[in-house]
Amino acid sequence: MIKVTLDNAILKRVSAIDQNKFTVNETKLSVSTANKLRKNSKKKSSYASNKIEGNPLTEAQADAVIEADPHKHFIKPEQEIRNYYLALDYLDKQIKKKVPISKELILKVQALVEKGAAKEKIGLRGPMPPGYLFAVYDSETGNPDYIPPEYTDVPLLLDELVEYVNTTDDHPLIIAAVVHYQIVTIHPFEDGNGRTARLMSGYILELNGYGFNGIGSLDEYYAYNIDEYYNSLQMGLPALYYSGRDNPPHPEIWVGYFLRMVELYSNKVCEISQSFNTDNIYEGLSHLNLKEKSLLAFLIENHYYEFTPIEISKKVAVTNKTIINRCTALAANGYVVPVIVKERIRSYKLSDFTIANKDNISQILKDI
Repeated sequence: MIKVTLDNAILKRVSAIDQNKFTVNETKLSVSTANKLRKNSKKKSSYASNKIEGNPLTEAQADAVIEADPHKHFIKPEQEIRNYYLALDYLDKQIKKKVPISKELILKVQALVEKGAAKEKIGLRGPMPPGYLFAVYDSETGNPDYIPPEYTDVPLLLDELVEYVNTTDDHPLIIAAVVHYQIVTIHPFEDGNGRTARLMSGYILELNGYGFNGIGSLDEYYAYNIDEYYNSLQMGLPALYYSGRDNPPHPEIWVGYFLRMVELYSNKVCEISQSFNTDNIYEGLSHLNLKEKSLLAFLIENHYYEFTPIEISKKVAVTNKTIINRCTALAANGYVVPVIVKERIRSYKLSDFTIANKDNISQILKDI
């Protein structure tokens, strides 16, 4: 098991990422904008993670495949892209239920990554035929780049990893780095190890609040320089797992790289969130007429965080129906949210986006 000592360089990066996490969490986007960004980010991750594995599709082709009719026939590179996207969707659902890491979850994710492949490609690898060595081979020389542990050791190694994740008091960023390294290094499957490692590492980040609201793609940063990514994982160690990769002497090589990628990624998410936040306010307000804007300004200035239409109608001297119509427009643009009881709208409340940006919205409305 990889053991990480927190030096000053690691602590500095953890601190920077924590600051970015705070900034992103403080920046509230409208639901529609956040959903669009998250979907686009999953597409980018599906393309980038498979690019690392040699998938030949362009980003535009990967995007088209994700949007294609699911009933059509897909060739292998297309299926790989779709599988990764579906695995991300699956993990999104597990995040909402706060499902902890388990061997079963890792196996489920690998099965999704390898959906449509031969049976022997799905699940933990077994024994090789006599005379064959299971290894990761160099595509040009044919020499083994990496010789993973014996298949008989794999179940115990995965159990140790799961126990570590669920019992350690390490920082979540360190846990995510360890999970990434260990799954790649244990190499528990015939295929899909790297993609499963990236998915499970990302799941750890999401589970602990470091998913940055699903915006941006960490996989893109690994894919910018694939050689650096693999060299950092290998840490200059011999090809045989039992010759140092089981307990690397300088784990800071990988952890430092991993944290640098997360920091770069989180910096970009901060920029995206803040840029879209400002643009989102102007865009949303542009869809409102003058009276709808006036109602929104009134609600914010008078701190009506939750209200009934009839309550507001009495304050502004218009009919209840008029307020309902204006609230419908505000809701459609993400400024208020209907409170539904027994399938009927009982009241409205200001959205999280409006509350978080109330000062900016008020100032813009005054300037209009």
